[in-house]
Amino acid sequence: MAHVNICVKRLLTIFNIFFAIIGGLIIAFAFIGQTLSNSHGGGNIEGRGIGLIGLYLFGSVTMVIAVLGAYGSHKESKGCLIAFLVCMVIGSLIMLRGGIPIATVRPMLGDILEEKLRMAVPLDTASSEDRVMVESIQHELQCCGLFSYRDWEDSIPDTCLCNGDEEMEGICKTVDTAHQEPKEIYEKACFPIVRQYFLLIADIAIGVCFTLAVLALLGLALSSVMIHQIRHGVRAPMMMTIPAIFSAMPPKYEELKSPPEY
Repeated sequence: MAHVNICVKRLLTIFNIFFAIIGGLIIAFAFIGQTLSNSHGGGNIEGRGIGLIGLYLFGSVTMVIAVLGAYGSHKESKGCLIAFLVCMVIGSLIMLRGGIPIATVRPMLGDILEEKLRMAVPLDTASSEDRVMVESIQHELQCCGLFSYRDWEDSIPDTCLCNGDEEMEGICKTVDTAHQEPKEIYEKACFPIVRQYFLLIADIAIGVCFTLAVLALLGLALSSVMIHQIRHGVRAPMMMTIPAIFSAMPPKYEELKSPPEY
């Protein structure tokens, strides 16, 4: 077994342990999301299922790569380290490929979302899928309409209505309708809240992509150094030696002390 620098070996092992913890946290987050989704029910079940499967897959792949790197660094296996290096290269490229476009369009995401949602107004004539989506948002976020309660015109749904406790909290207002008696509805519109959450998710996605890209580049560097050391070995440090011709010559004071016999 080739000798490698112990600091590089320990750093790569610690790196992979940290990487495995990240994979485990992703799987735990997916499990919690699945539990909450099952408890609440409803909503876009198909979309949630695809997202949860993606999280489970990403977390599992992360843990497998971390175990591969930890085993390769502990056993100083060049084959495992090369496979880990390839995974780090691919991972860094994927993270940069995903993070750079999101960071580029980040300043325009709010306007893009607004333009898309305005296509659903007025809501009383929108498709059933759009109405169900908006009503679900209204129920969860305690708001009414995307941009105003007038988005529903005179067909304000029950998800806009406040109960007695919410009226006491001051988040409701009274509106008049053409064919019905005045109603107590949520004062806030939904779009500003949705926009805030949407931009927050985009910021988290950008941070995760670039953080994982940096970690992948760090793992790439450490594994490259260790592969090089396994292949070529660590050179022994140079030591200064005194030539034998000089060490064999007696010092001058010994000649004075013991003069040669004639």
